[in-house]
Amino acid sequence: MSNRNSQANKQAARDRLRAERERQAKKDRVRRQLIVGGAIVGVLAIAAGIGVAVATSGGDSGAQQAAGGSSVWEKAAKAALVKPANTSGAKGTTIVIGKADAKNTVSFFEDPRCPGCANFEQNVGATVEKDIKDGKYKAAYHMGTFLDANLKGTGSKNALSALGAALNVSSDAFLKYKYALYSKEYHPEETGPDKFADDSYLLKVADTIPALKGNAAFQKAVTAGTYDRWALEMSDEFNTHKDVSSTPTVKVNDTVIGNDTAQGKAAPSTVPTFNSMVDQHLKK
Repeated sequence: MSNRNSQANKQAARDRLRAERERQAKKDRVRRQLIVGGAIVGVLAIAAGIGVAVATSGGDSGAQQAAGGSSVWEKAAKAALVKPANTSGAKGTTIVIGKADAKNTVSFFEDPRCPGCANFEQNVGATVEKDIKDGKYKAAYHMGTFLDANLKGTGSKNALSALGAALNVSSDAFLKYKYALYSKEYHPEETGPDKFADDSYLLKVADTIPALKGNAAFQKAVTAGTYDRWALEMSDEFNTHKDVSSTPTVKVNDTVIGNDTAQGKAAPSTVPTFNSMVDQHLKK
């Protein structure tokens, strides 16, 4: 279960640290103003120069990598919006899969890098897919990317963009690709390498899906970032749901289901519990 509010806690801690640094910097300025003597000032200047050099050399490669990933998504935010097929809404952020005459809608809120979502999909995903085909309910998907900020990296956004490319192929390709990304074999560890940031890894997973394997249009959309802007729009839509405090979250119609925890309701992660909770809230 991934808490989307942890980023706010981290930001608050950074703000406190920044304030403390500013107070210390002010004290240092006052101290320097009281120092008399060129030699002492020269020593301080040398010390300051060494500090900058160490900080620069120590974090250069990481900073460049982060800057590169950031620049891609800064460009994506300004790019023309390309909406995948099988979506609706002004920005293509409505993904509803299932029979049109199904009376009920079950909504799923997930983040591609979320380990809890992977556990949910591994245990319940096949049941959800069967329920959709049987017309038990329609499924609405809301995909967030807040773990990129919490864990650092761009994997959630990149995987979501690739899911857009799969959705453009078909709703079934989207479901099967999502299921594969969350599988034990391919889902990365939460604290491990950001594998989803690598297009070649996403294409490797896609090769396990018949509709996507060797699909040149799909592959081009992934590597060109055709649906990057759409991924950002999807993330923004996810953030509008204030009653969703963690992932995965499951709603039956307008009711969040699951067991109460400190982070909110934990989505049922076994088939019997999922079926029981869903059935309680379905309109007959």
